[in-house]
This record gives sequence, structure tokens and C-alpha cells, in this order.
Amino acid sequence: MTDFQKYIQRYLDLIPSENWLEELKSVGEKTVSLFSFLTEEQSKFAYAEGKWTLKEVLLHLSDTERIFQYRVLAIARGEEKDLPGFDEELYAQNSFANERSLDSLLEEYQLVRKSSQILLETMNSSALNNIGTANGNQISAETIGKLIIGHNIHHLNVIEERYLPKL
Repeated sequence: MTDFQKYIQRYLDLIPSENWLEELKSVGEKTVSLFSFLTEEQSKFAYAEGKWTLKEVLLHLSDTERIFQYRVLAIARGEEKDLPGFDEELYAQNSFANERSLDSLLEEYQLVRKSSQILLETMNSSALNNIGTANGNQISAETIGKLIIGHNIHHLNVIEERYLPKL
């Protein structure tokens, strides 16, 4: 197993069932529920110096999901070029998430998730099985769809373990 395969496997292992399209919906609902209980002040909390605020985490989920959507679409449609990676720290630094309301970030997250659901639910299995290259690594469109879920669960776990106990 390559380092890349090990890296993504840690996210894939977080998906609780084989019905990943249902998990996409469920994890989205859990995320919205968790963030809906936060006050505006709580959403500006970071559990340690140099860590993202909860608002930045939420926008990171939307940003990453958009990038993964593009990768799914490109690979499913047969793109042969290597799709670029991205620097999540740079994106967070330039997101201005803390200047936005929590409600606006939640609305954006919900719209991005709905877009992912429509994209993934309407693809046929042959398109999902297409293999492409993203950030120098070969990967299927379906695996990227599953990474949306595993990545989201990873951040929910971090929130539950490191943020919520200190709020």
C-alpha cells in the first residue's frame, strides 16, 4: 500500500456503512445539527493557538467538498490531465470565515452538500469507476465521493474530541 493509499484509507475507514450515498446525506445532517447549536461567539472558538476556529473548519469542509466535486466530475467525464492539489492552510488563511455569520457558512455548507448529493446520486457506476489522477495520484471518481464523507467525519470527530469539551 502506498503512502497515498494509507492516507486516504484513514478517511474511508471512518464511513460507518457500505451505503455511502446515504452516509453522505446523514453526515451532512449531523454536521448541520452540530453547528446549528453553536452561538456566533462559540463558532469563533479555536481549541489551541494556531488552530482553526469552528467557522474556519466549517468553511474548510465546504471548500474541500467543492474541490472533491470538481475532481469527481472531471474524472467521471474522462479527464486525462493531472488535477491539481491544494494547500488547505492557504485556503483557510484566505477564507475570511471569521468575518462571516455562522448562518451564512451553514447555508453555504448545505448548498454544497446538496450539490454533491445530486452529482453523486445521478452518476452511473461506469462513470464512478473511472480512474483519473489528482495531485499526482490515481484515484476513482467513487473513491473521491467517499472521501467527501470520510473527510467530513474526521473533522466532526476532531470537533467532538477537541473543541466541544472546551466550549
